[in-house]
Amino acid sequence: MVGAGYVRLVAGACLAYVGHQVTCVDRDAERGAELQEGRMQRSW
Repeated sequence: MVGAGYVRLVAGACLAYVGHQVTCVDRDAERGAELQEGRMQRSW
């Protein structure tokens, strides 16, 4: 998924849930680091 904002992040999570391998990329390095740590505290 290109972009890890609200819509694409939810879409990626749904695709992963049904068994697809999903990679989300975003130009915001801080957002990527938070996702790597399993956190989603910021409101986007």
